[in-house]
Amino acid sequence: MGTSAHRSYHSHPGVADLQEDKPGCSSGRGKDRGIPRTLQPIPKREGKVIVCQFKGNHSGLQKLERKKWVCELTKGLIRLTFSPFYRLETRGNEHLPRKNAFLLLPKHQCWQDIPLMAIATPHPLYYVAKHELFENAIISRLLKSQGGIPLNRQKPLKSRDSIRAMIRFLNIGEGVVVFPEGTYYPNRMGPGKGGVLKLIISRLALPLIPVGFCYRKEGLRTRVTVSFGKPVYHKKQTSSDETLEQVMKAIAELSGLETQNKETNT
Repeated sequence: MGTSAHRSYHSHPGVADLQEDKPGCSSGRGKDRGIPRTLQPIPKREGKVIVCQFKGNHSGLQKLERKKWVCELTKGLIRLTFSPFYRLETRGNEHLPRKNAFLLLPKHQCWQDIPLMAIATPHPLYYVAKHELFENAIISRLLKSQGGIPLNRQKPLKSRDSIRAMIRFLNIGEGVVVFPEGTYYPNRMGPGKGGVLKLIISRLALPLIPVGFCYRKEGLRTRVTVSFGKPVYHKKQTSSDETLEQVMKAIAELSGLETQNKETNT
């Protein structure tokens, strides 16, 4: 596919149990609960697979592995199958960090956003997705090999292993995609689902990059414009709600849409 480029912490109900303890300390509610506050992982590279290993006894933690060859093969298939129907255009590529960790926060217009995001960025990413997609063992393995991270928004405590792994991936410089609306809102802005985002931005100082998606029919093909906005940084004197609202406004502007009333409790 042809691609052109123009060049005060708020704890979320249900995720309080994820608070980190001091190094070497246990939360006292189970030997698996305490994790180092410094969030320093022990990355181990085995061939093309990145595996996050953890200190101590964390047998319940998931090993979310991303295989480079699977990602590259998938990108090739996406370009091949999408090219007859879509023309991809990217803007604001200079806002994407080359080495450091970042959080991509895209508009969610339709399911095509996900594969198009994969080929719009120069390197593989991790993607937060609803846990229902991982219920089938074969599909779960395939999704994880491409960077999929399962998340149960309704019961976030069941996703604590995924959230821990996601924080560690960010800590070693990976890029993670989170769709803040949580589901499709075609041609309009949905409310921002702030639970997981507020947890991340309150723990890590990293760039939050808003991403706009715009679909426009042109003859037999659809032009898709993916616009990466200027990074937003969470300030200590600013609440997580205010930072999320700033991000949602930027996403709407990049997508040519108006903002919706925010929702920050899920």
